[in-house]
Amino acid sequence: MDPIIATEDAHLTLDGNAGRVEILRGISLQVARGETLALIGPSGSGKSSLLMLLGGLEMASAGTISVLGRDLTAMNEDELARFRRDHMGVVFQSFHLIPTMTALENVAIPLELAGVPDAFARAQAELESVGLGARLDHYPAQMSGGEQQRVALARASAPRPEILLADEPTGNLDGTTGEAIMELLMGLRDRHGATLVMVTHSPELAARCDRVIRLRDGQLETEVPA
Repeated sequence: MDPIIATEDAHLTLDGNAGRVEILRGISLQVARGETLALIGPSGSGKSSLLMLLGGLEMASAGTISVLGRDLTAMNEDELARFRRDHMGVVFQSFHLIPTMTALENVAIPLELAGVPDAFARAQAELESVGLGARLDHYPAQMSGGEQQRVALARASAPRPEILLADEPTGNLDGTTGEAIMELLMGLRDRHGATLVMVTHSPELAARCDRVIRLRDGQLETEVPA
């Protein structure tokens, strides 16, 4: 079976204050449909940058990034945005909710953009599934960090994406809240059958994945038994 995600000799080089910096150096990786993959490694190893490449949020300087058989490196920004809208859900460590919108509106927005006719009904159902049925009309500033991350999870999963990308989804949360988010994330994966690629520093979260890959200095260092 063809992989749902494949990178071939992918590089990412960015301009910094001290000149050009090579962030990723020759990443070749395949992810099977339905697989759960954890990316681990020290800070600055390139984990989040790799996740951004897989989501088309950064463009590779060299090499190819293929997702669902489409070459992301051949798309322009508008094409990438539509591709993410139709096929991916992304969860960030810092939530990235729209502060002037309620929880319900935050989750409904991507559904409306995708033309889903029952956007608000589906958004409400998704928020109820993560335990926020009583917080639909609350704004991000009125919610705890754990509640905001639940909204972010609901927003990412509501369009039923084939791929979920999560960048340190428990990184800004205390241990107990992080455990709850971890359970929700795995539950969403199981319920919707999505492929999950996740950056994490949490050994407990990595251990829940099918496969664990370690990065160091912008390269895939080793595959770790899950």
